[in-house]
Amino acid sequence: MDPHTPPPDLYGRPRADTFLRFLTAFGDRYGPALGGPLLRRNPRRPPAGPVPALRLVVTARRPVAADAVELTLADPSGAPLPAWQPGAHLRLTLPSGRERHYSLCGDPGDATVYRIAVRRLPDGGGGSAEIHDGVHPGTRLAARRPRNGFAFCAEPAVLLLAGGIGITPLLPMAREAARHGLDWHLVHTGRDPGSLPFADELRALDPHRVHLRTDREHGGPPTGAELLARAPRGAAVYCCGPAPMLTAVQRALDASPAAALHFERFGAAPVTGGAPFTVRLGADGPALPVPADRSALDVLREARPGLAYSCRQGFCGTCEVRLLAGTADHRDRRLTPGRRAAGTLLPCVSRAAEGETLVLDL
Repeated sequence: MDPHTPPPDLYGRPRADTFLRFLTAFGDRYGPALGGPLLRRNPRRPPAGPVPALRLVVTARRPVAADAVELTLADPSGAPLPAWQPGAHLRLTLPSGRERHYSLCGDPGDATVYRIAVRRLPDGGGGSAEIHDGVHPGTRLAARRPRNGFAFCAEPAVLLLAGGIGITPLLPMAREAARHGLDWHLVHTGRDPGSLPFADELRALDPHRVHLRTDREHGGPPTGAELLARAPRGAAVYCCGPAPMLTAVQRALDASPAAALHFERFGAAPVTGGAPFTVRLGADGPALPVPADRSALDVLREARPGLAYSCRQGFCGTCEVRLLAGTADHRDRRLTPGRRAAGTLLPCVSRAAEGETLVLDL
């Protein structure tokens, strides 16, 4: 893809976003004309500096499901926290220095606290284990202000689909849908009743619109058609869950009553259209082969376990490295063409042509 061409949809939806397409076309047509003196920065105004990190303290911790805990975070002084909207996430810096993204699952109308829920991942990168084992009431944490890459548009008809801990961004959406009187339904799936966080809180919203579905009761995971069967005609579907769930919903969407799909992944998307290439650690360092079905970040972390990362989806920038030589296939959703040309690379999603070697400053 031409690096100057925007992705078909910034939220990862498989269908083109009409508004984004219009906005891009408008910018291409009128941007040069409008980019003159009227839009230039006032030379008397100093350039904006970096936004300071939020300083938060854990005020409460409670289990919400098997191997899942909820943390309540507040400003140590009691000051109001920055506003957020359903679907937003918080980028936390843990005591070890690890950075991780967690969806906000509280009430956007409550400016006194943030709530997040974290499931322990035995085979993860250590962030969830650190929270479960070492973060308790009184722990101080730094965070970036909430950002939203999974915005809830409050369409008149909505179907919310959650898999396990994927309920976290959808719980505020359900509250918002109920508050605005939308035609909404929520399906929450998991292995068994004990694996479903916030079950009581969800039922309290509207027991007739909340449907809890477990593999144990039904003999296995639901199909995409089964998940989408509750969609009102013309509904917008919001889905967050494991990769097989998202794939099933995408494949069944066209045959369903739903009209649009918005989704957020737990982690990295499967590599598609990949070819084997090589990354070299410095001009004289070791050469590491990257298979067609693995990311460069995964390979690099085997050689450099301390290499920072967070989203693994090309939007947070935590894993940023410098490209010294080679031609990269940038697949991120963060870097500008100028930064790419200057040698910035996000190895979580970026690749190279078959046989190419990318020399990294590591």
